Amino acid sequence: MKSLLLSALGRVRLQGWAYRAYENVASLRALGRRPPPADDGLPVPPPRLIVRVAGTPDARWFLESGRTAASAIRAALDRAGRPLDEFDSILDFGCGCGRVTRRWAALDGVEVHGSDRNAAAIAWCRANLGFARFETNELAPPLAHPSGTFDLVYALSVFTHLTEELGLAWVEELARVLRPDGYVLLTTHGARYRDGLTPKERARFDAGELVVRRPEAVGSNLCAAFHPRAYVQETLAGPLEPVEFVPEGATGNPHQDLHLLRKPKP
Repeated sequence: MKSLLLSALGRVRLQGWAYRAYENVASLRALGRRPPPADDGLPVPPPRLIVRVAGTPDARWFLESGRTAASAIRAALDRAGRPLDEFDSILDFGCGCGRVTRRWAALDGVEVHGSDRNAAAIAWCRANLGFARFETNELAPPLAHPSGTFDLVYALSVFTHLTEELGLAWVEELARVLRPDGYVLLTTHGARYRDGLTPKERARFDAGELVVRRPEAVGSNLCAAFHPRAYVQETLAGPLEPVEFVPEGATGNPHQDLHLLRKPKP
């Protein structure tokens, strides 16, 4: 058993090295290219930060996917009867180098916050997105924010890279920093990804169970989690109430499902 575990860890380390090598090479290749002017007038992050968020150093995709992701968030809240502009405070959990956060620069009277594990990304956001406040977080809770701080917390392609234990812990933590009647919006790998699972994984997914690949690499892009709708609504949501489920509705995070959850009033 010990030898099998060491072998698995060795494979994850090798895969991690290979993925970091890809990120480095892709970033270096993009260094000589002039980034396109951003439609929001804000600075564009360097390729080494973009590739960590988008999986590609393509600044055009980074900007466009952030724009469409922000539109999907707005649309979901509009359907729930709670327009984003009416909130007092929002948090981009897993903000990276501000792919979506930057889209809230023009919000009037709304405090915008971001949190991420990547200290370099947070440093860039602090230096270039002065309209918002940014904090680092660890792989596991807690966040740096007091309880009941936010009206909305969104997490785009974050739970897609967490184990069950961490996913459940983070939902509890997001609920803690949320005000009553506030919302959590998150995205997941859902039924669109089913055909890419192994037969055993597919059976578990069809039974409403969470499927996690390479849990040893939790928190990185190598760890991939697949969430059936029932699992999100009946287990992951924890203290939150499901409001809306949109299959493949997370535009900006292609083919991921969108889940809107609400913290009930006392």
